[in-house]
Amino acid sequence: MLTAGDEYPIHQTPEPVAFSGSDRNFYDRFFFNGYSADGSVFFAAAMGVYPHLNVIDGSVSVLHEGKQSSVFFSRPLNMERMDTFIGGLSVSVLEPLKRIRLKLEETEGIALDVEFTGRAFPIEEPRFTRRQGPRMLMDLTRMTQNGRWAGKLRIDGKEIEVNPDSWTGTRDRSWGVRPIGAADAQPLIPPLEPQFYWIWTPTNFPNLSFYFHVNDDGAGEAWNKRAVLAMDGAAQGEHLHLDDAQMDVTYAPGTRRMAKARLSMKDGQGNPHTVDFEPLGTFLMRGIGYGHAKFKHGMSHGDQLVVEREDMDPNAPWNIPENLHIQEIVRATHNGPGGQTSEGIGAFEQLFMGPHAPSGFKSMLDGAGE
Repeated sequence: MLTAGDEYPIHQTPEPVAFSGSDRNFYDRFFFNGYSADGSVFFAAAMGVYPHLNVIDGSVSVLHEGKQSSVFFSRPLNMERMDTFIGGLSVSVLEPLKRIRLKLEETEGIALDVEFTGRAFPIEEPRFTRRQGPRMLMDLTRMTQNGRWAGKLRIDGKEIEVNPDSWTGTRDRSWGVRPIGAADAQPLIPPLEPQFYWIWTPTNFPNLSFYFHVNDDGAGEAWNKRAVLAMDGAAQGEHLHLDDAQMDVTYAPGTRRMAKARLSMKDGQGNPHTVDFEPLGTFLMRGIGYGHAKFKHGMSHGDQLVVEREDMDPNAPWNIPENLHIQEIVRATHNGPGGQTSEGIGAFEQLFMGPHAPSGFKSMLDGAGE
């Protein structure tokens, strides 16, 4: 099966580009978020290609004036992985590793046409490999880049200017294996209680980008972690990697939601750095398909284009599984060597399910202090 991608030198296996090895759960994904300087307007978007399910899907979600509004898209991929559009939603690479255009023609009252420009070369996060018993859960690579947005968005007739002097955000690209589409019908033997503890905090400061993420096991041991500072204009290999990163999360009582957090770490000269995070608003990641009951990533919706809008309350109960995965819009304060301090804004993504000993979590959904 030859496709347009076969014209480009991007093959990763001896087979045509339409195929990606042998794992049915292989995926290739774009993610974006963007926010105004005061955090009052926030949008996120995603687009995923699932070569072995022959599906492409995507979504755009806008958080504004206390309401989160999403539009979801899905269609057959037709094995053409280079066709990064679904209905009126499209992603265009203008300058690889630097500039991307995200466009949504007005659909169900939501529209945007914005261009992302990276502030520095993207960071490559350590490869994520995780098994559940003998079964591969995740095996993927991700690159992440902070940047500035320019363009406009429209929500229910209200047009909002996206000015690069005040709008920042993050994009990532990830590819590999993770759970997608319909769940495996055959359970694990022996059965394992779900456990996942994930924090991701891409943050924009005035003259630099900051990145931190961690995956912990149930005992609180990190199996994937990285902390990086990237000055504006930094080229590949010029990022500052930070050591001994430790996130101290204070949870809202009786919940698993972050009420405040402090990240402590050291640079290569042993100088201490801290970043404090304060939540400004909650964005539900199911608004772009993560854990969504109907539009979970990679689900088949038949042989035609499907488009659907959904409005949701960002303050919905935290202890419903599909509401566990969120991004808190956060005000961040970086304290560095010599008393240097700067204020920034970013996202504090969290997905906490199952046990986590340092937090006192013992079961699937118990809250802090319970």
